[in-house]
Amino acid sequence: MDRHQLTELRGLLAAAAAANPFYRAKLAGVSPELASASLLAFRELVPFTQKEEISRDHRDFPPYGTNLTYPLHRYTRCHQTSGSVGAPIRWLDTPESWDWMLGNWERVFEAAGVTGADRAFFAFSFGPFLGFWTAFEAATRLGCLSIPGGGLSSAARLRILMDQQATLLCCTPTYALHLGETAIKEGIPLGESAVRRIIVAGEPGGSIPATRKRIEELWPHARLFDHHGMTEVGPVSYECPSHPGRLHVIEGSYIAEVIDPGTTDPTPPGGVGELVLTTLGRAGSPLIRYRTQDLVEPGPPGLCDCGSFDLQLRGGILGRTDDMVVVRGVNVYPNAVEEAIHRVGGIAEYQVRLHREGSMTELSVQVEPLRECPDPLALKARLQKEFQDFFALRIEVEVVPPGRLPRFELKARRWRRE
Repeated sequence: MDRHQLTELRGLLAAAAAANPFYRAKLAGVSPELASASLLAFRELVPFTQKEEISRDHRDFPPYGTNLTYPLHRYTRCHQTSGSVGAPIRWLDTPESWDWMLGNWERVFEAAGVTGADRAFFAFSFGPFLGFWTAFEAATRLGCLSIPGGGLSSAARLRILMDQQATLLCCTPTYALHLGETAIKEGIPLGESAVRRIIVAGEPGGSIPATRKRIEELWPHARLFDHHGMTEVGPVSYECPSHPGRLHVIEGSYIAEVIDPGTTDPTPPGGVGELVLTTLGRAGSPLIRYRTQDLVEPGPPGLCDCGSFDLQLRGGILGRTDDMVVVRGVNVYPNAVEEAIHRVGGIAEYQVRLHREGSMTELSVQVEPLRECPDPLALKARLQKEFQDFFALRIEVEVVPPGRLPRFELKARRWRRE
């Protein structure tokens, strides 16, 4: 694997240093030959790329920034980030980089056991975000009958999924939950569904044990498979077939590192650090040692039970370096809040409110029960006890009537700062 990565890296660094204005400036004084002599030399000589640098470059040089290795006429695709953190960033692709990304998605499908015999239903509208288009096109290239579900209500999507006997569902974890709850409300028997696999992305929920459990309860014949990727880097990981909730980075396409976010020293197996990626197949708009801000726990190197040597990420994406909040001296991550909520059970949706009381950050949670709750006070007490056990914090909980809180087809935005 190292030999393959170094071969790809040499070409990438040479092209970026010669023709990419962003990286020509950033890598000034760095010899591509020396930096690609070994992975150790690469890590010692090449600086990190930060998201703020990319954002600033797009602000200063609209509309696409200067991270472009080729003339504009070489690019045939434009997508953008969701803008969930900061302003959206546009990203361009060539036919070659597009083909590379479809190959990565095919790896995701193959790890989940998807074949050309599957009927894949895509329960989302096709907007400007990369993941929708790459997943759909990769499924068609694999030979799947690919069924788009854009522009429809949840009930209409369920009817199509049932009528056409789809065997694969692709959506966000939140929307898989919502479809399951809608099926109960509409009297649609998911126990008679042909869906055997659900591939989720866009949020960390696919690797949160309690969220996985709830989705698989709603879809009784399906196994959930997590995946993660980013518009700026592409499809990154696939779920380990042997270990649910564990991801593997596609190391044939990425050089992956895990670092301490503060010191930037390598994080040892079993520790938690920030994932750093170098894209090996996106030479037209590369990212080199890109700090993703995703927090992960690397597994031990070597052969996994599933037969892969690819880097293991235990528990998937654990959180982000920029989404942790400190409440009365306790580090609180959104993933942990979601895990606690779904462990209590019986909750359809939730919202988290962050506010200041004097110099302190405080956190409160609104929860909506799955159906009319006979004893809201008991539900509130159970959840407050779960939070107390999880965080050693007393967190205020409000139980609201069914249907009160918003639903999300795309990335759920449940945290609100006031």
